[in-house]
Amino acid sequence: MGTKPCSGRNFLSRVRALLVALPLLALLCPGAAQAQVGSDRFSSIVVNAASGTVLASVYPDALRHPASLAKLMTLYMAFGALRDRRITLNTTVPVSAHCASMEPTKLGLEPGMPFTVQQAILGMVTRSANDAACALGELLGGSEEQFAEMMTLRARALGMSRTTFTNASGLPAPDQWTTARDMAILARGLIRDFPEDYHYFSTPSFVFRGVTILNHDMMLKIYPGADGMKTGFTDASGHNLVTSAVRDGVRLIGVEMGAATNPECDTHMEAMLNASYAALDLPIGRPTEVASRVSLIGRAHAATLEHAIHASPVERVAAHVEAEERGRRGLPVARVDAGWAVQVGVYREERVAREAAFAAHRIADNGEPRVEPGTARGRRAWRAQLIGLTGPEAQGACSRLSHHRTPCMVLSPQTREVASR
Repeated sequence: MGTKPCSGRNFLSRVRALLVALPLLALLCPGAAQAQVGSDRFSSIVVNAASGTVLASVYPDALRHPASLAKLMTLYMAFGALRDRRITLNTTVPVSAHCASMEPTKLGLEPGMPFTVQQAILGMVTRSANDAACALGELLGGSEEQFAEMMTLRARALGMSRTTFTNASGLPAPDQWTTARDMAILARGLIRDFPEDYHYFSTPSFVFRGVTILNHDMMLKIYPGADGMKTGFTDASGHNLVTSAVRDGVRLIGVEMGAATNPECDTHMEAMLNASYAALDLPIGRPTEVASRVSLIGRAHAATLEHAIHASPVERVAAHVEAEERGRRGLPVARVDAGWAVQVGVYREERVAREAAFAAHRIADNGEPRVEPGTARGRRAWRAQLIGLTGPEAQGACSRLSHHRTPCMVLSPQTREVASR
């Protein structure tokens, strides 16, 4: 027996009900914590350090706990004080009982212990020492609370509109928030405003009280061209990472927040940077295995999906209702919100790009392999992609590709428009 079609009145009533429930539907859209790579708290962004152009992003404006990425602002404030000659590298940093009591990781500072600004900087960029950050914050702000207010004001001045700091170290605090985009802004500010101090971020180790302290940032060792910046972790934040790297004179900044493990964090950062460099016509020309099977999108459905990319919120809700109704009636349904894609490289030859797209499909087991023609720096190029994905599917596919060390970049409907130009 067939399903009774929905009447016009019932259809409109269901649209109204869904409009009321838009905050719940937003969980399926950027900013939610439902479908990120690595964990349910993931967000990321890659930008060109010189121009600030966004090359890739996944929920870059979603609020996240910064963890030790907050120390990037503590360092920004310290570098500013050094530039203005309010302090020197040899200035003594008093250590209070409050700072000595900070939770690990730490240097093990004790009240009255000799300690300098330079040691505080090195302790933060290598071990991510919470006691060092606290002590430096008290030196610059009078108290850690006042220093956190200074940090937040500076963040606003830099354009970090969604960031609030409540301490100098990034230790858990319910009101301490940032975003991947804001952290990229801060990283660009550090590189731009303090080029003479940036070298600290590539410090492999330093000796403190006879103990050699190694840098936590593994990207300095595993990624060619990486020369900073900072790691971070708390239970509330997951594994966070900001990386700056240079290839052929082009500096990129990657930010990753909420990964499940350190290895996953590093692997995905490597994949994001590689894919972004490829998008800038610094391609990876390595051919890959052709997939044994491929599915195709129907042309009629493709037109529906293209409309869904550009639809207004009301149109998108109506599309959800229509899709649901068509499914009940046993009719073909084009998936709403399937305008996302995953890009796995930019190639000089169409054949190589096609092989890369098919191989990515084999690994991801999702999406439709596609080769998109375009230009890069005035020359013909081919982008290898998986298309026809929802946001959660795109991020899951990129996660699987990253685990296989295949560079990938998640393209939202908006970033797909940029990639297609």
